[in-house]
Amino acid sequence: MLVVSDITISGNEITKEQVMLRELTFAQGDTVATELLEPLLQENQKRLSNLRLFHEVSYTYTCEEGRLQVAYQVQERFYLYPIPIFDFADRNFNAWLEKKDWSRIDYGVSLLCRNFRGRNEEVRLRVQRGFNKRLELGYRIPYLWRKHNLGADFSVSDYRSRTISYANHNNKQRFFEQEEGIPIKRTAFSAAVIYRQDVQEQNGLRLTYATEEISDSVAFLNPEYYRKAGQERQYVRLELFRVLNQRNNFIYPTAGSYFEAGVSQTFFLQHSGSPFTTARAKYVQYVPLTAKLSYMAGAEGQLRLAGKYAFADNVAMGYRSYVRGYELYVVGGQHFGLFKQGLTQQLLDIKSIRLKFTDNPKFNSIPLQLYLNGFTDAGYVTDKAFDAGNPLTNRLLVGGGLGLHAVTFYDVVLRLEYTLNREGDRGFYFSGRFPF
Repeated sequence: MLVVSDITISGNEITKEQVMLRELTFAQGDTVATELLEPLLQENQKRLSNLRLFHEVSYTYTCEEGRLQVAYQVQERFYLYPIPIFDFADRNFNAWLEKKDWSRIDYGVSLLCRNFRGRNEEVRLRVQRGFNKRLELGYRIPYLWRKHNLGADFSVSDYRSRTISYANHNNKQRFFEQEEGIPIKRTAFSAAVIYRQDVQEQNGLRLTYATEEISDSVAFLNPEYYRKAGQERQYVRLELFRVLNQRNNFIYPTAGSYFEAGVSQTFFLQHSGSPFTTARAKYVQYVPLTAKLSYMAGAEGQLRLAGKYAFADNVAMGYRSYVRGYELYVVGGQHFGLFKQGLTQQLLDIKSIRLKFTDNPKFNSIPLQLYLNGFTDAGYVTDKAFDAGNPLTNRLLVGGGLGLHAVTFYDVVLRLEYTLNREGDRGFYFSGRFPF
């Protein structure tokens, strides 16, 4: 047995040492079995990497007369940077490509300050103009007290758009663009208290207040958009959520598991809507088969319960969740289930591509990983309110295909996939986030 006599951390010019020590599963004075030492240090190396504050994390150790000294070395990232906004006003790139309307472009700047004050806090500011106007300000504090187990998240946002999707037909959005004025505007305030046991496990309670307003033209086109609310509604939403993230890599995992669940209750003020309850859950398992081959299988589902449903709340698949191959469709409904599975083969793993034009270690090293991914998805949406004229609801959806995924600088994931769905649609689709 070894006794941990000292733990040192170097390279953290900005990050507070306590933030990193808090994530370790061992502390000074603990005893460690000799045969478990290397797995323990490797596991904690991954935990520090998954903070997403460092380009590299390495460790060394020395043992002398049963006393263990551990040293972690980190290479910090650049934490304050503006991100130009040049985005498509539609749900995804493929939905925009179907229209090829260059007026449907959003532009602006998003200012992100990560690791604010060296405490892993985050400040977010988004100023967006163009087709959709958006102003957002957020502040996340992972540690409020010395015990470092309670955090908070605050945000305020204002959204206004020149167009609105007021109905679905043949599982395609129908848009209305108003010549004068704004057809929809939304303002929201949110505050959350988060019990953060560590980087892998979080539980929280979120309270949101929002006001929404549509023009009289939208209310005329679809009287069910807000139902009895008419043109304006206000609501308070209380949400309880839990996240258990045990993946080996939070950006592109190949081993471990992920679980998240949440239940929320939405109350409408001034009789502006019918209250509803929403429950969501997701579980994914990643199984390494060989050193470079892994299998993934996961499921996601939603239940939404209400006496009466408004069209604006009839959201199921086509936005955050969807069957691959159906990117061009919106499948609205109250309840849905989604299953995904896939095989992933690593093709390339370059730890560092050195850039000669800069000496800054935060920018002069670019990692690149390429993966070949074969997948099949299946999903089902139940809609008892707005299913008329939308044949993909209350029907099994199946899609599959082959994709090339790239993982690179500052956690960027790029996907190019060729898919075929049950309807016979086939084609290439591009996305900028991890598939599940």
